Formats: sequence, structure tokens, C-alpha cells
Amino acid sequence: MSLEKEKESAGEILDMTVLRQLYTYVKPYQKQFYFLVALTIALAILAPTRPYFIQIAIDEHVAVGDAPGLLRIISLLVGLMVIQALAQWAHTYYSGWIGQVIIKDIRVRLYKHLLKLRLQFFDNTPIGRLVTRNVSDIETLADVFSEGLAAIIGDLLQIITILGVMFYIDWKLTLVSLSTLPLLVISTYVFKEKIKVTFNDVRNAVANLNSFLQEHITGMTIVQLFNREKREYEKFKEINREHRAAHIRSVLYYSIYFPVAEIIQAIGIGLVVWYGAVGVLGMELQIGILISFIMYLQLFFRPIRMIADRFNTLQMGVVSSSRIFKLLASNEHIANEGSFSPEKVQGNVRLDQVWFAYKEEDYVLKNISFEVKKGQTIALVGATGAGKSSIINLISRFYEINKGTITIDGTNIQEFELSALRKHIGVVLQDVFLFSSSIYQNITLGNPNISREQVLEAAELVGAAKFIEKLPGGLDYNVMERGATLSVGQRQLISFVRAMVYNPEILILDEATSSVDSETEQLIQDSIEKMMQGRTSIVIAHRLSTIQKADQILVLHKGEIRERGTHESLLEQDGYYTQLHQMQRKMATL
Repeated sequence: MSLEKEKESAGEILDMTVLRQLYTYVKPYQKQFYFLVALTIALAILAPTRPYFIQIAIDEHVAVGDAPGLLRIISLLVGLMVIQALAQWAHTYYSGWIGQVIIKDIRVRLYKHLLKLRLQFFDNTPIGRLVTRNVSDIETLADVFSEGLAAIIGDLLQIITILGVMFYIDWKLTLVSLSTLPLLVISTYVFKEKIKVTFNDVRNAVANLNSFLQEHITGMTIVQLFNREKREYEKFKEINREHRAAHIRSVLYYSIYFPVAEIIQAIGIGLVVWYGAVGVLGMELQIGILISFIMYLQLFFRPIRMIADRFNTLQMGVVSSSRIFKLLASNEHIANEGSFSPEKVQGNVRLDQVWFAYKEEDYVLKNISFEVKKGQTIALVGATGAGKSSIINLISRFYEINKGTITIDGTNIQEFELSALRKHIGVVLQDVFLFSSSIYQNITLGNPNISREQVLEAAELVGAAKFIEKLPGGLDYNVMERGATLSVGQRQLISFVRAMVYNPEILILDEATSSVDSETEQLIQDSIEKMMQGRTSIVIAHRLSTIQKADQILVLHKGEIRERGTHESLLEQDGYYTQLHQMQRKMATL
């Protein structure tokens, strides 16, 4: 259970392609977005008003003892501060609101996209990484709007506005104030570059943690069965150490940068005080201007200190967006989906010279041809890896064939609408998956067209009704995750009910009885025969005793059909099937 580390570059801060793609999700909320832009501009304009009015209050009213004028200017200042506070509240709320509604839309679209991807995509992609894309990466996008793009634009506008006011009031004092700016710009740039790499390491560490946890919690039975707890614990500690180290590096850079920025700001304020005090003592500068400049500097340096952090927030959002859009752009979905959607099919299935490979031309099926007509049963036997399960996956179009054709009632399955094709095929797999929900929900999968009466009828048919009735709540009994509270046989019976309740014309049984005990197998064997009546049935079985009545048996070996015929005719051939039959008879007598 190895885990490959995810290595992805941090990307460009202003990747216009990604930003344009993000903007397409903003379009449905353009009114709110432009209102947010207006608030950003308003806040930038309001930023320098407080020092300016304090300057006027000191120089034009306090200095001359004008109490009524001072009261007026203070009232005006308080009013402006209330407006600024309300604008700040609205800006914070709408930036967060836009971020949340957009990530909701993206998450829904991404999950919808995942539902349409081929199984081959999930074979090659760690589930934990997909969880990271759908949860953590999308959450990061919210910061693009609340702490990233909008905040950066607001900070830049505020810096420009404050600089303009400062130069208007006293250009010499402004130049003195900005004398330490190069030092702050250099330290900010260094911090931005360091924290950019660290943030990317943190994101990769999170993806690795998610992948490891998902895989090992799912496979906990194997871990414990083979006494691998200590080894897997050590591997987890190593991954967690990398995660911790990445976070600590980011904390270290923050702990260095902000004190350095404070020192640079303090030096700048000290120079302003020194130069301004000389001007005030020499009667060349008013005290109100000096006090306002100290406030301007505080307002000026604050967004500069934050802008590096905000750029990295934006950058991480762009990186997450790039990953998400890359996943959305993946073309691993079923291609050439048709529009044929018949209400019913006869169930005549034909494979003609079918070749299939999971990877390039490493074929697992070679020139497979057979036909099974309505009401007939065909059985597939062979060693593990012979290609039996691949055949049924191709019929349901979980994978695409490389060469050849598969038809149902003479129509190529590629001409079927996918949902229509799979509606007519009932599949019972060896590895039964049950969701953490009631038995009823696991059988119907939320289909409102299936009534409880239909479920009970199907349960009675396959012999599952008795054990369901004994459970607390019957059909409403919660089976917990993966059906943990049920036995293997009970889970298998529920999968039988799930297949039969849709009344399919084609029935596929993939090792359907291999996981049940002999008593349960005998119980459902009669039910299987009833299920098969009038239906085209394709059965995969290791127990040859369950397929002796099949109309045709195909013996597969290394992806090829080596033998075909009925049970009796295959025994007469004295070939591979005969060897399998004799081997199982010997094992049954032991």
C-alpha cells in the first residue's frame, strides 16, 4: 500500500487562464460581485479620511481654540467612521458570500463530473487525492475571493490613495516617510517566495495524508490481519512529520517577517517624527500634519505587510483552481454515448472479435466472440485473471473495448444512452458494496419509482425476506458503512434483491455465491434459477456445480476462449474444464 507523493508546482500568481475560468463561475452573481468591487473602491477612498480630519481638527480648531468647529469636525469624523465600518462589514460579508456560493457551484459540478468518469480513471487515481480536490482544494478557492483577489485590489487602491494624499499635503515629508520602503519591499518579496514554496508543500502534504488515511482505514482489516499496525503506524508518522515540518516552516517565515516589517515601519515613523519635529520647532510644519503622517504611515505599511500573505493566498487559490479545472477537463468519461433508449430489450447479447486492454496494447481479452440469446444462460469459467470480469465490465460499458463490437438485440451498445443500457442489466458482484443507510435505501438507491412492496417481493423471491424481517426495523435497518453489521451472506442476498427489484432483462452474476456458506448457497441457488427464468443470464463462477445447467459454458485462459460447450460436452473433451471439474470434486471430498 505505497503512497506516491504529489508533486505539483506552485504556479503563477496571476494565471489569466485560470482567473478567466474562475470568472465564468462569478457571472451568475455579477450584481453582488460588482457591488463588492464598488465597496472595495469606497473603502480605499475612505481609508485616509481619518488622519486627514484629525489633522484639520488639530491645526484649524484645537490650535485656535475653536470648540464649535472641533465638535463639527469630530461629528463628521464619527459619521465617516460609521460609514466605513458598515462598508467594511458589507465587504467582508459579500466577499465571503461570493466565495461560498462559487465553491458550492464548483463542488457540485466537480462531483457531477466524477460521476461520469470511467472506472479506469478511478483505477489509476488515489481516492484520497480526489477527496482533497473536492474538499480541501475547493475550500481554498473561497479565500481567493475573501482574502485573495478582492483584498489585494483593496490594499493596492488604499496604498495609492494614501500616497496621493500624503504627496498632496507635504511631498518632502512623504519622501522621508518612504525612505524605508525599499527595505520593506525586499523583505516582503523574500517572504513571498519562501512562503510560496512552503504553502505548496503544505497542500501536497494534506493530499498525501488524505490518500494514506483513506486507503488504510478502508483496508484496516488487512492491516490488522497481517500484523502491519506498527509498520503502517511508522509510515503515518513519517507522512505526518512532513506535514508538520511544512507548517512549521511557514510559521518560521511568518515569525521572522512580521517583526522585521514592524522594525522597518518603526524606523520609518522615527524618521518622520525626527524630521517633522524639526519642522514643527522651526515653525515650518504644523503639528497636525506630523500627527496625521504618523497615522498615514501606519495605514500605508499595514497593507504592504499583508500583501505578501494575500498574494500567497491568491496563489494557492490559483494552484487549487488549476488542479480542479484540470480534473474537470479530464476526458476520462465514456465517449460516444448514444441516444438509443428503448423501454424494453429482448436481451440477445453478442460479442464479435472483442479485444480489450487496460493499458495500451497489453490485452487481457483477445478475439472474444460469443452470443447468448434471450432466456439463455452462458457461464464463464477460468483461472483468476483469465478475463471473466473484464467481459461483464465491457458489456455494461464500464470500460471501452479496443477492437470489435458488442451488441444487444443487434444494436451496438455504443448507440445506447448509458443510463438506458445499464437499466436493462442487473449485476450482482462478488464484492458487495453497501452504503451507510437503510436496507431499503441500499436496494432502491433512492429511486422513488420503486415501492416497498416491490422490494419485499424481490426479497421474497431471492430468500432474503426472512432475515430482513428479523432485523430491528426491517427494511429501515441501518447496515452501517459497507454493511459492517451484516454477514457476508446477508450482504450478498441484499445485492440480489437490489438487482432484481429493477426487473432487468439481462442478468449478470459475478461470483455471486462464492462468498456465502454452503447452506446459504443452497438457499439462494433455487432463487437464482427463478431469477434467470425468461432472462438472458451471464454467470461467472468458480464452483462448477452452480453452472451445470447453463446453455453454454466458455472456458477462458489468458484472455482467450479455449473451450466452449455444455457441461457434458466439455467433460467429453477431457480438456481444461475437465481438469477443473475433477479438481473441485476432489476438494469437495476432503
